[in-house]
Amino acid sequence: MSGAPSKRRRRRGARRPAVAVQTRDAIASSSPTPHVAESNQPVFAALDLGTNNCRLMIAALHNGHFRIVEAFSRIVRLGEGLTHSGQLSEAAIERALRALKICAEKIEKRGAVRVRAVATQACRIARNGQPFLNRVERETGLKLSIISPQEEAHLAVMGCASLLEPHELQPAPKAALVIDVGGGSTELSWVEIDAPRADLPLHGVSAQKSAQMNALRAVRRPPRPRYWISMPVGVVTLAERFPEPADGAFQDWFEAMVAAVTREIQDFTAPEPLRPHFDAGAAYIIGTSGAITSLAGLHLQLERYDRSRVDGLWMQRAEVQTVIDRLLRMGHAGREQEPCIGRDRADLVLAGAAILDAVVRLWPCERLRVADRGLREGLLLSMARRNPKRRRRRKPAARQVAEAEISS
Repeated sequence: MSGAPSKRRRRRGARRPAVAVQTRDAIASSSPTPHVAESNQPVFAALDLGTNNCRLMIAALHNGHFRIVEAFSRIVRLGEGLTHSGQLSEAAIERALRALKICAEKIEKRGAVRVRAVATQACRIARNGQPFLNRVERETGLKLSIISPQEEAHLAVMGCASLLEPHELQPAPKAALVIDVGGGSTELSWVEIDAPRADLPLHGVSAQKSAQMNALRAVRRPPRPRYWISMPVGVVTLAERFPEPADGAFQDWFEAMVAAVTREIQDFTAPEPLRPHFDAGAAYIIGTSGAITSLAGLHLQLERYDRSRVDGLWMQRAEVQTVIDRLLRMGHAGREQEPCIGRDRADLVLAGAAILDAVVRLWPCERLRVADRGLREGLLLSMARRNPKRRRRRKPAARQVAEAEISS
């Protein structure tokens, strides 16, 4: 199902085409967008099977820009009970297979010329992770590869690349910390930020408009983390480790989760050279996960989740804390009624908030930028950078001889 990679080498010194991702609302969407890729535009598919979610994004590449033609997201909880049993349960496998069969049908229908499908933490640590993926290939035709935590961190940063050039901030940021909160693991990536380009001032632009512009802007040099760490703690594993208390002692429960996450990362001192940027207020955090986008939706008091308002949104640290306090007060039943959370995330959103809070306490930062993007967009960008160009027509033999004579 995946297109064969090109064996042609790029001419030395030639620049790769600039690529940007123009995304649409991809949360819990299984319906195609009104736009359909033209026949001359190659279609790519990126599939991310995580511990909690199965996500697919199909996009057409045209003039160095991706146009999303279909997106799909379904909570499958593949890693449910994994920390206790050490293997994927049959119920979790069946849920994931149902979602993956839908993905395979969509990829086939769209005629994707290149597919990259990856699995992350749940399949990395489960004893039956690879046998499960073998079964997926037999039953769906999808060939998923298990990526390393390092590649997962790099792809998440690549997917958030256009949010790593915030020209509207003063003082100009020198560093950013990308937090990719997954179901079974969390990747933290510290990135140094180049000086902003003077020809792209965004001062006075609203958060929504800024997010739209960032989504359209090409990224010439995809950023790479200078330092990164992956901890085997995600929203599913943390929520299973710390069940919600029945006695209503939510604050103590939340602090216990924060303390557990803190212990995982407090001894990681490699990024300390970037600490002065954080101390000087010249750094910010980018948070990408369903839990963090849910926090943003509550902050905006959305009656229905709206990606165009969430992606790229700036939040102050005090605003994040206000939302967390509100979640703790409303209890599980109240969280289920929130349109940006729902029943599927009601028991996970505070675990994600605890992970974010632990990181912010260790790396104090006044600004958080919310990213409704990440691994799938990184997969698309990684494929586009390897997109083979059309083969040039051979010159007539007489013309080749003439040029040879001139050059001699």
